[in-house]
Amino acid sequence: MKQKEINSILNFDKKHIIHPYSSMTSPLPVNLVKSADGVFIELESGEKLIDGMSSWWSAIHGYNNKYLNNVVTNQLSKMSHIMFGGLTHLPAIKLTNKLLKILPQNLKKIFYCDSGSVAVEVAMKMAIQYWIGNKQPNKNKFVTIKSGYHGDTWNAMSVCDPVNGMHNIFNKCLPHQYFAEQPKTKFNDKWDKTDILSLKKIIEKNHKKIAALILEPIVQGAGGMWFYNPKYLIEAEKLCKKFKILIIFDEIATGFGRTGKLFACEHSGVVPDIMCIGKALTGGYISLAATICTEQIAKTISDNKPNVFMHGPTFMGNPLACSVSLASIDLLLKSNWQKNILYIESKLKMWLNPLLNNSKVKDVRVLGAIGVVELNENVDLKLMQKQFISLGVWIRPYKNLIYIMPPYIIINYQLKKLCDSIKEVLK
Repeated sequence: MKQKEINSILNFDKKHIIHPYSSMTSPLPVNLVKSADGVFIELESGEKLIDGMSSWWSAIHGYNNKYLNNVVTNQLSKMSHIMFGGLTHLPAIKLTNKLLKILPQNLKKIFYCDSGSVAVEVAMKMAIQYWIGNKQPNKNKFVTIKSGYHGDTWNAMSVCDPVNGMHNIFNKCLPHQYFAEQPKTKFNDKWDKTDILSLKKIIEKNHKKIAALILEPIVQGAGGMWFYNPKYLIEAEKLCKKFKILIIFDEIATGFGRTGKLFACEHSGVVPDIMCIGKALTGGYISLAATICTEQIAKTISDNKPNVFMHGPTFMGNPLACSVSLASIDLLLKSNWQKNILYIESKLKMWLNPLLNNSKVKDVRVLGAIGVVELNENVDLKLMQKQFISLGVWIRPYKNLIYIMPPYIIINYQLKKLCDSIKEVLK
């Protein structure tokens, strides 16, 4: 495609298409993608970029995977979608069977929905309906930790960080929730027992109003890419059991191996009452998420008026999404994924930790296939994005964070190039 045609297309995009977290009148530049294959994103302008973002955590097997392509093509020849009310299909049944084998064993009931933030909405509705069924309708608030992020839909926004999060503009409109201090003990550091005191104080005072504790286990994603100590979850579980509060784990970003465990909660051994999964569930092929709960929660909701769970999206249980999810999980489990993630982790530490000597760098954090360089100041996103593209990589910084979460299929030289590019732009 000639540059004149590319410019015309991008001008149309700029005038009419709203991109994520972007100005509608003066948007940041976007780049026209021609194709994607393996770990590479090819732009129409000719650049071939090593993907450091896995399309926001989701494309764990890279792009244009032949096995996944064939599964989608085969499913298309049967049906791309069918309503889930009154009907069911084998892709959803087979996916459920597979998930029940790898999820924490107390989680038995699966609700398939459209996206991660909808999965959070569903989880919150489940918790509230559960307490209504237990004749405790006043337990309808949620407690969480600061610097969290759970999505962009309404109630999901209400449990995102109210001060430094992306949604503080809506604070006066959103439901009021309880926010404990962010745990400060790093993942591998010695546990500081004072970390739990803020949550303890809130729960002791307000437990009669609180339906559930909701948080991202171990890794806080868009709220700051923070990795905290697993002991926090253990202590939080004790409080929730004592004061009869449900636990919701948002594993949308961390599920399916990203932290070195299949699910991040496995680092602590704590099993939630409700779990949300998404992103890597389909290998990045199509949007699908799921909310999973215990038998007890499902029974309590269903045994009390209105005797049904009150949610049902149009594209719930989409057959295309379910079939590619099943294939993506099979692909992951058949690979030597644990060894591979440990390898990626070791290389990220080797190549990113030297940046601690850079005066612009506040901290470097690595866990599993996640590498984070926290800067002292916010980046110039427009400039830095251009610099990364010129270096042949796709990395999209956020505020003062340069972070990478590459596809699991990435090889040594590609990973090194991602890390070297970060070093280069910080010179």
